[in-house]
Amino acid sequence: MFHSKDEFKASFSQRLEQTAGVSFANSTKQHQYQALGMMVREFVSTNWIVSNEEIRQSGQKEVYYLSIEFLLGRLLVSSLVNLGVKDMVESGLQELGIDLSELEEAEADAGLGNGGLGRLAACFLDSMASLKLSGHGHGIRYKHGLFEQKIIDGYQVELPEQWLRNGNVWEVRKPDLAIEVPFWGDVQWIEKNGKLTFVHEHAETVLAVPFDMPVLGYDTTRVNTLRLWGAEPAKHYPPHKDFMQYKRDTEQISEFLYPNDMSNDGKILRLKQQYFLVRSSLKSIINDYKENHSDLYDFHEHVAIHINDTHPAIAIPELMRIFIDEEGMKWDQAWTIVTNTISYTNHTILSEAMEKWSIDLFKPLFPRIYMIVEEINERFCKELWREYPGDWDRIEQMAIIAHGFVKMAHLSIVGSHSVNGVAKLHTEILKKREMKNFHEFYPERFSNKTNGITHRRWLLQANPELTSSISKAIGTNWIAEPQQLAELEKFANDSSFQLEIDEMKQKKKRELAKIIFDRDFLAVDEHSIFDVQIKRLHAYKRQLLNVLHIMHLYNRMKEDSSFRPHPRTFIFGAKAAPGYEYAKKVIKLIHSVANIVNYDPISKDTLRVVFLDNYRVSLAEKIIPATNVSEQISTASKEASGTGNMKFMMNGAVTLGTLDGANVEIGDLVGPENLFIFGLKAEEIMHFEKYGGYHSHDYYHNDRRIKQVVDQLTSGFFRDSYYDFETLSDSLLMENDQYFLLKDFSAYADAQDQVAAAYADRKRWLNMSIHNIAHSGFFSSDRTVSEYAKDIWNVHPLS
Repeated sequence: MFHSKDEFKASFSQRLEQTAGVSFANSTKQHQYQALGMMVREFVSTNWIVSNEEIRQSGQKEVYYLSIEFLLGRLLVSSLVNLGVKDMVESGLQELGIDLSELEEAEADAGLGNGGLGRLAACFLDSMASLKLSGHGHGIRYKHGLFEQKIIDGYQVELPEQWLRNGNVWEVRKPDLAIEVPFWGDVQWIEKNGKLTFVHEHAETVLAVPFDMPVLGYDTTRVNTLRLWGAEPAKHYPPHKDFMQYKRDTEQISEFLYPNDMSNDGKILRLKQQYFLVRSSLKSIINDYKENHSDLYDFHEHVAIHINDTHPAIAIPELMRIFIDEEGMKWDQAWTIVTNTISYTNHTILSEAMEKWSIDLFKPLFPRIYMIVEEINERFCKELWREYPGDWDRIEQMAIIAHGFVKMAHLSIVGSHSVNGVAKLHTEILKKREMKNFHEFYPERFSNKTNGITHRRWLLQANPELTSSISKAIGTNWIAEPQQLAELEKFANDSSFQLEIDEMKQKKKRELAKIIFDRDFLAVDEHSIFDVQIKRLHAYKRQLLNVLHIMHLYNRMKEDSSFRPHPRTFIFGAKAAPGYEYAKKVIKLIHSVANIVNYDPISKDTLRVVFLDNYRVSLAEKIIPATNVSEQISTASKEASGTGNMKFMMNGAVTLGTLDGANVEIGDLVGPENLFIFGLKAEEIMHFEKYGGYHSHDYYHNDRRIKQVVDQLTSGFFRDSYYDFETLSDSLLMENDQYFLLKDFSAYADAQDQVAAAYADRKRWLNMSIHNIAHSGFFSSDRTVSEYAKDIWNVHPLS
């Protein structure tokens, strides 16, 4: 059906009328999208089946990537790109009077993730398939995702994210492969043939039903699987419970991504989600494995299970439970297989973000799993005692269970053979500070695997104009080997290539300006600097520093009529977690600043502030190619890596940032002359945190600019928000500015001046932009996944 344009047009017209039940002339964009999506899924089904058969017959090792998030974005166009038929389909649709971009807009972003964790998982799936690795994802089929963000009077309002309103054309429901998942109950043990056997009784059981989605590789017939689990009532429900209440409790498990865990009920629901994902995934993996193997003693030779952060860490005791309780293995034998099967990626440096769960919640919910975690902890502490006799402090710090909590990061390290960070700086901080004791005990387990992004989505798909310019300059081999983008360096000073890049960027800025106008009725200057900060809203990411600087620019313009900064459009996009009051106040502040700056005659022709609500992958694909300045201004030592910085770089934006996360490696690659670095270094931050010596009041009293903007938060300057920003002011002064915004303010303002000066020198700026594109190939997720495959998973491409 995709072999020629005429064949495609005939198949599409026929399929549209068959599936929609209406004539072609009366079909809607949704009908047309559904028909094309079904054609694509059916087209790849043969290769999907063949891929699964090939791996079974070859006996090669398979990777299973367990993640609580998979932030996929839209799949229609990326599928057409990977199949190599996008141009043909686009042309055929055009002849039928259909615009492919309009069909793309009919597709909802899959509500399966929120931020970098989920987007990394999606990029990894793309790379595994494109590299012909047998690698599959396992996640949860959230019915509503996180939330749909609306802004009302500057305040964030959360609405259900109904991404499944029109179904999901990419999935195949497989109820015959459903898995039972038990909660609560109690554990009995019986002696059988001289051996203790544990039985989980009186449990409340739910059904995990798999929904499979094909994962296409680029220019390959390899098709992997993303298996998402939906929660449904089991056949036998608890007799003591009302059925409707049981049904509601069950369906809640896969209802929302990250339910609010401010209450115990919310915490229990999150724990249920984690075990639901792990139990169903491991049973499914083992069921498939048993079809081709008589026993499980070589399981780790054929299966690699990777846990993406600590959310799936219960996989360690659950796999032990299966091996011991169901397969009859002895502890030491099972433990060897488990630890050689499981590997773990850490995604955070913030100690408060390290998952830990109260025993009072964990133990009754998972009675048998808690027994196994206790045993793992007991054996581990005995090992520590042998290594560090009498060092109770160290043992206490490293214990998996301590002070009434189960520590999931500790469990993940002890129960795996590999622990990796996601940027060089992040990994060094883990080894030397956050996980220092573990690194000393298990030095061979720790490694770095710097994050990557799929250049197929973030360049080929998001920016076909730039893709075309690159390919005209250096050929197309870079698509298969992205590090060949380095050949662009020789064009950095080429006037004609610079002009082409400049015109491409201007076209993308014009397109984004139209989106902004259509959404907000706000006209922005297409020739201004598009200065962008789009990422999850958190105090350490320091969106507040950005806003305080905008306020400072405005103040200067009001006070000095001769001061006219280079025209800027400041663009924000971010969701604040529903219970995160500080982050919600920052969103309100952005809107309050916009209400003044965008309409004051003094500033409105020079400064614009834009907040694009409901930030998501499909919106990022429009923003990133249009960006001039990439704001990566987190407090040094707090951002594990970042991947937005890589996407901006790949599209020719220049980084303004701290030496944090992967910014360090970006700087190493492009050189200090091709980005703007400011602020405290990681070791300086950590010194202040350990020994003190930073007093935010000193900067408030000694820098007039800082005092002015901080005072404006609570002085009535924002008439629409008289009491809204006390929380923000208190964080800076009363709480001593935990993330060092005031300390870095002056350096940030100076760096912004340097940005403006560089942008005014067009030849210099375009040289910087091209250098960034040229060195972005290192950050392809193909490189990252290849490193995982070789160093951690020990898997190889299928021939």
